[in-house]
Amino acid sequence: MARIAGVNIPTNKRVIIALQYIHGIGPAMAKEICEKVSITEERRVNQLTDAEVLAIREAIDKDYLVEGDLRRETSMNVKRLMDLGCYRGLRHRRGLPVRGQRTHTNARTRKGPAKPIAGKKQAARK
Repeated sequence: MARIAGVNIPTNKRVIIALQYIHGIGPAMAKEICEKVSITEERRVNQLTDAEVLAIREAIDKDYLVEGDLRRETSMNVKRLMDLGCYRGLRHRRGLPVRGQRTHTNARTRKGPAKPIAGKKQAARK
């Protein structure tokens, strides 16, 4: 099993698919990395030599922000917004949608499960 950027990537998958198991690497970036290291798209991880795995590891370390560093930078950006007290920071702090979505209905992913409000059904019937 190859270990790249602190993540064990699956051995029986194609290299482009396996690289996407690393946080911060998507389809386009995986393809770009394979082109840099000159690995064909059909190759599987178990067919790679140690030198090729090392080349992939070095290319990722040198050019891309992935895994822990990326997570740290993202959380620091959110923390900065919260410390500033700007609108986006307040939305993060309250656990509400940040990017302008409606909250009257929906937004259950950010708000959590619905909490029943006492006396709401009687008011609706009258």
